[in-house]
Amino acid sequence: MQEQTEIFEWPVTVYYEDTDAGGVVYHSNYLKFFERARTELLRTIGVSQQTLLEQNIGFVVRHMDIDFLQGARLDDHLVVKTSIAELKKASLTFCQEIVNPVGQILCKAMVKVACIDNKKMRPKAMPQSIVMELTQSDR
Repeated sequence: MQEQTEIFEWPVTVYYEDTDAGGVVYHSNYLKFFERARTELLRTIGVSQQTLLEQNIGFVVRHMDIDFLQGARLDDHLVVKTSIAELKKASLTFCQEIVNPVGQILCKAMVKVACIDNKKMRPKAMPQSIVMELTQSDR
C-alpha cells in the first residue's frame, strides 16, 4: 500500500522522572516517547484508542529496531518525528526519530505495529477508515 511521506512531529520535554541518577534519559523512556508520538499521530487522523478497544481492536508492537545515538538530558526540549514507512493489511511500520532543537538525531527506531483482535489475540485487518486516513496525502 501507499506509504505516508508526511512527517508528524510531537514535542517532548525531559522531566526528572525520565532520567537516571546522572540526569540522562534512561533508555526505556525513549520507547515511551515513541509510543506517545504514534498515539498522537493516530489522534490527529481521528483514531481513538478507546473506540478501538470497544471494538476489540488493538495495536501491538511486533518488532522494533532502535539505535541510541546520543543521550538526552533533564529539561531538554525534543521533537519526536514519525512517518509511516510501510502500510500492510494488518500492520504498520513507523520510522521514528527523536531530535534536539538543533536537529541532531538522538535516537531512532523502526517500529512494526500489528493490528489484532483483542479477544482472539490474533492478527486482524486494519479498519478501512484508518487505512484511508493514513494513505491520504493532502491532510
